[in-house]
Amino acid sequence: MAPSDLFALASAPPTVPHRRRARAVQPRATRDPAVARWLLTAIALLFLTFFLVLPLAVVFVEAFSHGIGRYLSSIAEPDALSAIRLTLLTVAIVVPANVVFGLAAAWAITKFKFAGKSLLITLIDLPFAVSPVIAGLIYVLVFGAQGWFGPWLIAHNLRVIFAVPGIVLATTFVTFPFVARELIPLMQSQGTDEEYSAVTLGASGWQTFWRVTLPNIRWGLLYGVILCNARALGEFGAVSVVSGHIRGETNTMPLHVEILYNDYNITGAFAVASLLALLALVTLGVKSVLEWRQAGSA
Repeated sequence: MAPSDLFALASAPPTVPHRRRARAVQPRATRDPAVARWLLTAIALLFLTFFLVLPLAVVFVEAFSHGIGRYLSSIAEPDALSAIRLTLLTVAIVVPANVVFGLAAAWAITKFKFAGKSLLITLIDLPFAVSPVIAGLIYVLVFGAQGWFGPWLIAHNLRVIFAVPGIVLATTFVTFPFVARELIPLMQSQGTDEEYSAVTLGASGWQTFWRVTLPNIRWGLLYGVILCNARALGEFGAVSVVSGHIRGETNTMPLHVEILYNDYNITGAFAVASLLALLALVTLGVKSVLEWRQAGSA
């Protein structure tokens, strides 16, 4: 056979049977063996069981170990009620503040060009890199009795550290990236075409925000609110530094759990902890519903 014939034969497209064999082999080559799938699934289930499901079950078992009456009395204790009220008050202040900041920061970063945009993004990510204990210590050094503004606050009979304002400030610091970090990628992917169109048609800034931007980001905003709420409910490190652990005044629910456990009130500690766990489960359920709704509307 001539060399030209060999070249033509080699460069010719494969016949139909060859193509069928290629399509038949390709799924088998890209599909994991059944043993590997079962092994990976078993490892994941065991990990979730021992590090998530089992500890969560222990919390509720210990909380109800002495009966429903003891459980309710532990929650109805004055110090426990004070801790619950303070936690809910902190969340009620922190979450709306973070929504306002997150919307403003995401709007500025994604819709405008200005000097210092990279620095602003870095500052938003700062709480992810700083330990919550360090964050609480920063507020002590700024607003404490020996801090920068401590003498002025004392002279005007204002309390920040070891009071509710310090708890709110510390919780706000550790939670403010959540809303902004959910909105920034979403708004960047959506672009600015719809806003420009609305402005071109005569819409004002507020009309553009309420009728164009907000409907497009509502799911991301709700998701960020849920994450912020969950972190605010369970924050311990920063709040522990600035609270002073004053019973009935500056103890949030996580701090109250620690105090009860250190006092060997195991049932009371687990009773309050079960409330936190229940709130976390409710938050997780709401998050799952939002994800399902978002997937359905996509």
